[in-house]
This record gives sequence, C-alpha cells and structure tokens, in this order.
Amino acid sequence: MVGGNDTRMRQASSFDRRRLTANIALLFPDLPFLDRIDAAADAGFDKVECHFPYDVDLAVLKARLEARHVAMTALNTAPGDLAAGEWGLAGVPGREEAFRRDFREALRYAEALETPMVHVMAGIVKPADREDALRTFRENLAWGAGQAAKVGVTLLLEPLNLRERPNYLVSRSDDVAAIIAEIGAPNIKILFDIYHLQIMEGDLTTRLRRHASLIGHVQLASVPDRTEPDRGEVDVRHILRILDEIHYRGLIGLEYKPSGDTQGGIGWIDEL
Repeated sequence: MVGGNDTRMRQASSFDRRRLTANIALLFPDLPFLDRIDAAADAGFDKVECHFPYDVDLAVLKARLEARHVAMTALNTAPGDLAAGEWGLAGVPGREEAFRRDFREALRYAEALETPMVHVMAGIVKPADREDALRTFRENLAWGAGQAAKVGVTLLLEPLNLRERPNYLVSRSDDVAAIIAEIGAPNIKILFDIYHLQIMEGDLTTRLRRHASLIGHVQLASVPDRTEPDRGEVDVRHILRILDEIHYRGLIGLEYKPSGDTQGGIGWIDEL
C-alpha cells in the first residue's frame, strides 16, 4: 500500500500552484472582501476569483488587486433579487432587460480588471416554465457571447446541484454541453465544479473525458461538506490525474468553505 500511495503522488506531481485561483467569496470568510485579496496574496496566491464584486467601487478593487500583484480570474453575473429567491437571470423569462443590464456591468468589471472569465448564472425557474426558460437562456447566451467576444471574455455555464439550489435551470453537464453545441459560440464553456457535479451526477472521470473540449474552468471542494478538497468522497489526486490526461491546461478554482482558519488549512496544497 505504501508503494501505491507513492505512485499516486508522483502521478499528481504536475499539479502546479500557479494554476490555482482562490475563491475569495468563500475563503478567508472572517475578513472584509477587499482584505481577502491581501490575505490570499499573503497565503501565496497570485490569482483570485469571486462571485459578486459589484458592491465594491471598480477603481478601488482594481487598485487593491494591482497593489498586491493579484489577478482577478473570474466573476459571476449578478444574482438578481435575492429576497425574491432569484439566483441569476439569464434563463428567467421576463427578466431579459435586467439580465442584459447586469451582464454589461459584469463585462465592464471584467474588461477593466482583465478578468478572462464570467460565469453566467442561469436562474431558478418553475418546472412548468422550463421550456420557455431554456429558450430565454439560449437567446441571452447567444447575445452575451457576442458581447463578450469583443473584449476577449469567455462565458462559463455551471451546473449547480439541486439539493442546494432547487429548480436551478441547469444542473447536469450533458445539458450544458447540449446548450453550448446549439449556440455554437466558441467562447462559451463549461465550469466543471467537482462538488456540484459529484452530487448531481457522479461518474466524474467519464464526464471529464466526455466534455474535455468544452471545459473552460474547474473548481474543487470536498463532497459532501464542501471543505478542503483533500477530504471527503472524491479523490482529488485522481481528479488531477484525469485533468492531465485530458490535457486540461486551464485554471483550478478553490471554491470551498474552510473547515477552520483558511491559512491554517491550505497545507493540503503542498502535500500535492
């Protein structure tokens, strides 16, 4: 067994910390948002991603990132009216105008921060409205892909698990792949979140191989607790080996909830 573990570690040795981007929506939760950039830099990260930075003045955010030589690699479109239960607007019929307004704001931030990826949040819809919602989603994405291409931004579609987001419009990788194929825009990709897709689908090896050409970003967290990726039911070393096998060369987002102090819990990275 010792020899087997050593082999696994050697096979995962291509894991490169420079490809990691710390999701400061979840990491360093005890700090104000801007201070999380400093904490990430102090922890050795030169890349961060986040969910919704729009409450922070763009010039202030840009200055803080530049001061610490940290790149913002990805952000989300705005969620909509959280009090009304919204979680994205791209696939919500009747909310097209609000989606396009929020999308333009996301692109404004992305362009100014030189952020290469924007996660387009599909939204929560009633099952009876699903057909109309998918049509709205495709139309908004086709429009958005054209806008994003002008500034060199890739759009990400993320299947979210229905346990935490009931009635979220897209929850399976095959469905997202079909939507991308139908639209045909080269700058729309899958955000392959190990946590969400293990909960919804499992069979991660097959799905990574099947959708290799469509994967634009990968995120890691343990399952089922969404803590540090080196624990739980998914072998993170195996996932990294498969990413090497499919020649995935993109970034790897650390979108997990620290089980304790964030800085104290990142030793798993060095062990890989």
